[in-house]
Amino acid sequence: MLAIVGGTSLLYSDLSEFHRREILSPFGSVEVMEGPAVLLQRHQRGLPPHRINHRANVAALAIMGVQKVVAISSVGSLRRGIKPGSMLIPDDYIALGDIPTIHDHAIVHSRPGISVALSEALGRIVPDAIRGGVYIQTRGPRIETVAEVRTFSKLADVVGMTLASEGTLASELGIEFTALCMVDNYANGIGEGILTYEHILEMSFRNRERTDAIVRRIIRELGDDRGG
Repeated sequence: MLAIVGGTSLLYSDLSEFHRREILSPFGSVEVMEGPAVLLQRHQRGLPPHRINHRANVAALAIMGVQKVVAISSVGSLRRGIKPGSMLIPDDYIALGDIPTIHDHAIVHSRPGISVALSEALGRIVPDAIRGGVYIQTRGPRIETVAEVRTFSKLADVVGMTLASEGTLASELGIEFTALCMVDNYANGIGEGILTYEHILEMSFRNRERTDAIVRRIIRELGDDRGG
């Protein structure tokens, strides 16, 4: 079974094939839309990035039998050459700060990572996306400072607040994981002017129709009734 996890960049306008379902996980209840794939809005109940219950979200997908996850993430570009409006399929990530884990009571070292096979399949579905790159995750909810962005640009290509948490938990639960990063803006200090949250939302809203079409295409190519 395929799951699409999204936030500000996720819009799926026609839900006629889906039904709402509440999943009770060991970490809390999660609302999903189930159909030819599972749709999960990561900002359950409107929670900001630093308060998202990632453990509940990913555990709920595992309980449902999800075997592969494509995360749609809104990101800021750390490179002039990666322009707003472009898309990127990362092949690795860096996490700053605490990352959630399901292993609170045992010493377990899982191997984090992004699925090469699933990323290749996503690349065929979205051929315009840049293949490869490093995503760096900050805690949020504040926008990164100019000095932070200057440092991050030496380490990574895009910056966001959720992907490393989702990818790590998916790895712990044996779920294949990849992501499509929607570049909605230059990170603070890379572009002209002062970056604001309102600007990020505006760019995400402008890209809603394209994102909707891509989500439909991913579900059509990778999803099915019960998945495999």
